Amino acid sequence: MQEYMLYVRLFIEIILVAFFIYFVGGRLMGSQINFTKRVLSVSLGVVLTSFVYWYSYLRYTNYLTESVVSEVASVSTVIWIGSMVLISMLFYLFFELFDPIELGERGERITGRKFFLRRIQLRWRRQKRLSQVLEIAIRNGITRGLKYARHRENDRELAIAFRDTLEQSGGIFIKFGQVLSTRTDLFPAPFIEELGKLQQDVKPLPSPQVQAILQNSLKAPVDDVFSFFDMEPLAAASIGQVHRAVLRKNNAQVVVKLLRPEIKRIMRDDLNILVEFAEWVSNRSKWAENLGFRQLAIGFAAGLREEINFDIEIRNMVQISNALAKSPYPVKIPQVYTEYSNDSLIVSEFVDGKSLAKGGEVFNHLNVDPKDFARTVLFSFFEQMLFSGIFHADPHPGNVFVDGRNGTPILLDFGAVGRLAAPQQDGVIRFIIGVQQNDSSVIYEAVTLLVEEHDHIDRQKFEQALGQLLLKISYVDAIPTKELIQSLFELVRHFGLTFYPSVGTALRSLITLDGTLHLIDPTFDMFTEAKTFAKKYKSEAFKKPFKDPRIIKEKLEDELTLIIPELLNIPKRLDQLLQRVESGKIILHHDVFSDKKNAGFILQLFSRFVLLMTGITFGLVSAALLAIAQFIDAAFAVYLNIAAYTGLFLCVVLLVRLSIQAIRDMKRSGA
Repeated sequence: MQEYMLYVRLFIEIILVAFFIYFVGGRLMGSQINFTKRVLSVSLGVVLTSFVYWYSYLRYTNYLTESVVSEVASVSTVIWIGSMVLISMLFYLFFELFDPIELGERGERITGRKFFLRRIQLRWRRQKRLSQVLEIAIRNGITRGLKYARHRENDRELAIAFRDTLEQSGGIFIKFGQVLSTRTDLFPAPFIEELGKLQQDVKPLPSPQVQAILQNSLKAPVDDVFSFFDMEPLAAASIGQVHRAVLRKNNAQVVVKLLRPEIKRIMRDDLNILVEFAEWVSNRSKWAENLGFRQLAIGFAAGLREEINFDIEIRNMVQISNALAKSPYPVKIPQVYTEYSNDSLIVSEFVDGKSLAKGGEVFNHLNVDPKDFARTVLFSFFEQMLFSGIFHADPHPGNVFVDGRNGTPILLDFGAVGRLAAPQQDGVIRFIIGVQQNDSSVIYEAVTLLVEEHDHIDRQKFEQALGQLLLKISYVDAIPTKELIQSLFELVRHFGLTFYPSVGTALRSLITLDGTLHLIDPTFDMFTEAKTFAKKYKSEAFKKPFKDPRIIKEKLEDELTLIIPELLNIPKRLDQLLQRVESGKIILHHDVFSDKKNAGFILQLFSRFVLLMTGITFGLVSAALLAIAQFIDAAFAVYLNIAAYTGLFLCVVLLVRLSIQAIRDMKRSGA
């Protein structure tokens, strides 16, 4: 019993030492240290160091009858505790270095907050899944196809291999391929054709699962919200499915869009893998790298994350509906019942619409001119894009219906929405006007508003290329919209320019819309109608001050309200400026420290450099002292040894801390 109590006392003493190491090590490694990694590194450091200490020294002493600290109250105790600190820090450095790095919402690399072992498990599972995808890619000949990707005759072979890889990988990979099949601005025809063959077999959710989703998503019991709910879905897709229902409170017919419960798990597992697969492809092909294949995957992942958050779709529907409330182009957007909707369920108005495939019957029955219908859709789309700045980004035929009662266009599915800032809206309008006027200089000014960097452009050469582009669409009965926009993409790429992502979305939406409008009316010329819209825009802009001077008056009043106080302050500020000039207090300067971000970076870099130099100095001086002590027989040599080992200890602590901070900086920057 007595021996048992001695072991308990020894264990408690080691635990107390471990707590000491935990707090000291945390201070030495820096603030905001991950708790799990600290505990794990301290535990391993204490166990490993204590075992070595016991095996090499402590077992030869009477450590059970005396306190460990009192028994070895000598230099060996300091070495033991110091070794614990150093080994714990080195273990933490190891965990920090090999900690799994996850991809964030926009493709950036972040370290998750899950338990360390859980992250290791997730990382192992992702690596296993990634290995499966890469094995499928290699088996289908992706690497061979990428090697010869620059040769036009190999486009078909690579396209087939790429399609087979995505199809056999399943899930998110198929949806990624379907999205890429719309990128006619980037991929050659064989890719578009092959990727267009991708189809996803989506089975409807079973009734018990639908019931469970409703119970978990609604704030009230299902029977209290709906007097009728049809368990048979109207449509089922990879992200969700739609059901008909009737609200109990007002007997309104509604549709209920449910988010598939497994979609978040699929996203967690496959989206990161998709980005890693895209990075693997880009690393093996200059063609894929120049194409921005990894950025395409990151953009797809970000868009899909937004698409499965129904709160965003609800906001999109409300925003566009409010923006078009006073529009002269009548387009129906279903009302959202926000009191019942949330991030995994949308309850919206049921509209009695017919698909465009059956639009001809409705047009004949209601005596609606298909061209007028198509013009209304187009002009509404332009109004969304060029005036409100928020627009439906996926106007394919499945998202445009015909109201069976009055022939009004109906817009559905607002999961994908684009947003154009005011300068880009102006750029698109200028582009339309420039094409209408056949003026390359106007189009040049438009492009400078639509691309990210344009300072390096040779204006004369660019306008010459634009003139050649305009000649392609001159003297024809119908302007080929798809060809025009694709040629613009190619021209911009040729001059080393990049459209803003929102602009690219808008232009690709125009291509999609063009296909939809041709389904409504095969003779419809979207860009000719766009010229009409541009003329109307210029006319309205010119007439607006005369038609509604009240708006101009209110605008002037608002501007004057902001300007007048500043004008009144000018004499006072001039007087203060003159006084400072006369007293010689005016000093003009500008350096990197005028920017807080730059100043912070320089200060951080300088502090790290000082720490590095301090650590190296401690190491060199300590090594020199240790070497000198070996040649001295006097008693004071022991003090030189103590100083040398203390200096080496401090040197290691500083270098380990700097290494940890460097690893964190690399993770923050996504390196």
